[in-house]
Amino acid sequence: MDGASHPSGRTIDIELGGQEIITIDLDTLDTVDELLDLLSDPQCKAKAWVWTVVATEFWRRGSLEAAEKVATAAIPVFTAQENTTALGPIYSLLANIKIAHASKAPKVILNDARQDIMRDTLTKGDYYKEAATFLNSGASVGYNEHLAFLTRGIHQLATRAMADAMASFNGVLEEKPTNLIALMGKGRIQYAQRNYTEALKTFRRVLELNPRCLPDPRIGIGLCLWALGHREKAKAAWQRSLVVNPDEWPAQLLLGLEALNASKNETQSEAERTKSYTSGTKMVERAFKTNQKSAAAANALCELFLRKGSYDRALKLAERTIQFADTLTVLTEGYIRAGRVSHAEGSLPYATKYYSSATEGQPKHVIGAIGLAQMQMQNDEMAAAIHTLDRLLQAPNPQTSVEATVMLASLRAYPRPGVSSSDVAQERAKARDLFDRVVKVIEVEDARANGHGPSRVSRSIGNDVDMHAEIARLWQGENLDRVGRSLKEALRLSEAAGQGQADPRLLNNLGVLKQFDGRFGEAREMYEAALTCVTTLTSGDAEGMSTSILYNLARVYEDEGRDDLAKDAYEKLLLRHPEYVDAKVRQAHMLTSLNRHNEAHDLLKQALAAQGSNLNVRAYYTYFLIQANMSKVAKEFVYATLKDHDKHDVYSLCASGWIMYHQSRESRDTSTKGTDERKRGFQRSTEFYEKALQLDPCCAFAAQGLAIVTAEDALGTLGGALAPAPGAAAGGASGAVSAAEEMQKRLKNAREALDVFAKVRESLSDGSVYFNMGHCYYACDEFDRAIESYETASTRFYKGQNVPVLLCLCRSWYAKATKDQSFPAMSTALRYAQMALHIQSNDKAVMYNIAMIQQKSVEMLFGLPTNKRTLKDLKRAIEHGNNAQKLFASLAADKAAAVPYSRDLADQRRRYGDIMLRKSEEHLATQKQVEADIQAKMDSARQKRQEERDRLEALEREKMEALKKDAEKLAEERRVAREQALEWTREVRMESDEEKERKPKKARKQKADGSGDEAEPPKKKRRGKLKRGGGGGEQEDGADGEAEPAAIFSDEDDAERPKKRVTKKRVIRDDDDDEAAAGPRKKQFKSKEMLSDTDDEMP
Repeated sequence: MDGASHPSGRTIDIELGGQEIITIDLDTLDTVDELLDLLSDPQCKAKAWVWTVVATEFWRRGSLEAAEKVATAAIPVFTAQENTTALGPIYSLLANIKIAHASKAPKVILNDARQDIMRDTLTKGDYYKEAATFLNSGASVGYNEHLAFLTRGIHQLATRAMADAMASFNGVLEEKPTNLIALMGKGRIQYAQRNYTEALKTFRRVLELNPRCLPDPRIGIGLCLWALGHREKAKAAWQRSLVVNPDEWPAQLLLGLEALNASKNETQSEAERTKSYTSGTKMVERAFKTNQKSAAAANALCELFLRKGSYDRALKLAERTIQFADTLTVLTEGYIRAGRVSHAEGSLPYATKYYSSATEGQPKHVIGAIGLAQMQMQNDEMAAAIHTLDRLLQAPNPQTSVEATVMLASLRAYPRPGVSSSDVAQERAKARDLFDRVVKVIEVEDARANGHGPSRVSRSIGNDVDMHAEIARLWQGENLDRVGRSLKEALRLSEAAGQGQADPRLLNNLGVLKQFDGRFGEAREMYEAALTCVTTLTSGDAEGMSTSILYNLARVYEDEGRDDLAKDAYEKLLLRHPEYVDAKVRQAHMLTSLNRHNEAHDLLKQALAAQGSNLNVRAYYTYFLIQANMSKVAKEFVYATLKDHDKHDVYSLCASGWIMYHQSRESRDTSTKGTDERKRGFQRSTEFYEKALQLDPCCAFAAQGLAIVTAEDALGTLGGALAPAPGAAAGGASGAVSAAEEMQKRLKNAREALDVFAKVRESLSDGSVYFNMGHCYYACDEFDRAIESYETASTRFYKGQNVPVLLCLCRSWYAKATKDQSFPAMSTALRYAQMALHIQSNDKAVMYNIAMIQQKSVEMLFGLPTNKRTLKDLKRAIEHGNNAQKLFASLAADKAAAVPYSRDLADQRRRYGDIMLRKSEEHLATQKQVEADIQAKMDSARQKRQEERDRLEALEREKMEALKKDAEKLAEERRVAREQALEWTREVRMESDEEKERKPKKARKQKADGSGDEAEPPKKKRRGKLKRGGGGGEQEDGADGEAEPAAIFSDEDDAERPKKRVTKKRVIRDDDDDEAAAGPRKKQFKSKEMLSDTDDEMP
């Protein structure tokens, strides 16, 4: 016999040479070499199934190499026997062996692996290729049994050919619906395709067919339940799998991962989370020990060692994960953990390589992108880091990551070399938008209705003081309100983190904001609190902080007008840091405000000697020279700044433009050479402003300077002050610029300048902007708007103490008064001139203007008709005129060497005033007479109106008396009517009582008469409801015609009643009037207890 299995046990009998039978006990197999010698003997005629059984037994015992050796040896034996058709099961077995080898082989080989080195190991792909070769060999010999289809399906599933694998498994299931291997393969494919419901049904079918099946279908059932959201049921399935198969690793791994995830649940107590973490760690370690080739177990265990700081073991596990990962997700996790280990060890090139590999496989992986961006930042590749995070957060498939958003916002806010100013502004705007998005996400999570609140990550980011400080820096110069909110939040978090001890830098910045807002008291308190906090610090930055804070405190003392305290603070600063030139500059400024210019000048020279290249010091010294009317020195100094220090200093360029413009404008040289020099000065001023704008397009001062040049036509004829070009003079009258054309040009220039000033006003909050806008409105003869602009500049910025603004207000009101012929407007102009004189009491030009306004007010009122002026205003104007005479006389007699007016003109004005005031008595008499006549007419008209009012009041009283009498008469009539009605009611009630006494007798008589008439057909009786005094019960007639006497409604009664009832008279009462007024009254009927025939006879 060729071979048979022994009925008594797991044995195989093999016939050798036809005479000898050798029994192979599968429970006690000999060595593989001995068995191969036996099976390969030419006299041994063992069939293919014997070879497969022996090889399978070695595989079952864990010796996959011996099984492969047996199966491989069978091929030449059957080939030599020319029985290749019998090799089909052998080829399928070899394919399965190769697939089994592949399950324990790495997917890829890391050639630069530092811990898990597998350079000489075959990969899964190599084994799958060999398995495919054996499957093809089996197909070539015509082997088409179920085993071949199952093996091919397993191979296709392993190589991710899901559609082909599904077709293979379905082909088997069509003939054998209970084939467990095909069902398991089909379930895995359904799960991979995320068809969790159908996969769950398939795994449950396997469990029904064989509860002891391996691989355990409970693992698949749990995975499907977990994906469907049934976490507790999934956990129960895995726990049951662990009970049934305690030595299998999948259930241990899944339960360990579930426990580790549960340890991150912040709703649990600390003890519960610790317990979950401990049990999860133990299960993952046990799973990895059971199967050290599992990428998932290695990945989970790597995280544990990474947290412990065991970087060597963590790196080995990460490399194991990378090399054995079957899915892209696990592979990406392996690269990320390898990158994290390398990053922690300081191996930045390796970390960059691993993070890059992770993002190549999954570009939208948040941790991978963040890790790569960190490496790019370490390598100073900021643009590349921004690109990496942008790709993560932008479409397609944008990821929602608070960490990545904050990181990208910080990178965009960070200034980078080689980026233009416009790009920097765009980057800052994008950074602000990103931070706003982060804040909104945190606010939404804070307002969650489920009570969980924000996640741990969002909470840690929301509590980041530096983030809020960075937001404040981004909004600085754009929105001080947002700056304040961010700094307040940062201060709150700082105090919470430091147990009430705030960061002094935040207090200092908040104090600066309060100071900018004009809340000097609050700012001072902030600075003082910051100084107190600095004293508790021991770091090296404490001295620098205290210096800045003390300087700010001195500045707020200045703003509060506490100059003594400010002076003491500056002196303390200079004692500690003599090189602190900012304090010296502020001291010089305080001395300048006290008109101690020489001392201020000395301090500024000291500051320049100490730090001659300090552009801030040089800028203030330029300002000091200009304010001291040392324009020539200021010009030389600012030119030296541009030449020797920084030719691109925007402040120096603007100052140069202003100096050139001012000198050209104030030049009084009317010669041809002088005119040309003025024009060249204006041209150079324009060039300075344009260069400043090229360097800083947002420089409001340069833009304002150009607007002033445009408004005053400085490049043209300066409003007619400069002579026209030589070509314009030729050609007679046609070549000359007419006054109308000059006016149109002036208006056009003013309008263009106004557009520029309006834009400057949006970025520069300074009184000079409104001051210049007022000039433009004045040039356009829009005096009301000019006054509005001047008022804004004076009240908001200068507190009514700026003399030029007050004089411009005086000029505008004077022009408005002259145009409207308004004495109140002229009085307002005089008031502003007097305010200016109060500030500069020795300014003779202002005194001349006051005298001129007072004289003009008299001239204007004398020229007005009597009906447009009042005696009071006329007297007041004459008083002003007399005062003007005194002022003109004193100004004309002034013996000073130089005066800002013409003495001759002042004397002429005095003489003109004398002539004009001679008519004052005549005007006063005329005005008195006119106002007396007007008053007489008004008195007469008032008397007539009073008489008419008295007459109408008398008529009204007579009318009221008549109405009162009518009302009394009507009331008497109603009283009489009510008494009559009461009398009639009593009479009716008495008659009704008499009828009640007669009614029962009459009713009985009628009944007796009716019963005797037998020939008369019976009358139909009707039912009726009768309302009684004691209740509302119903009374019904009986069948024999008898009824209660008081409840009868019979046909006889109807016949006896007359057809028309006599209408009763209605007595009108007071309340009836009210009812009538309220609306139409519905007809109402009230029934008595008894109805009688006498009712019809009531009057």
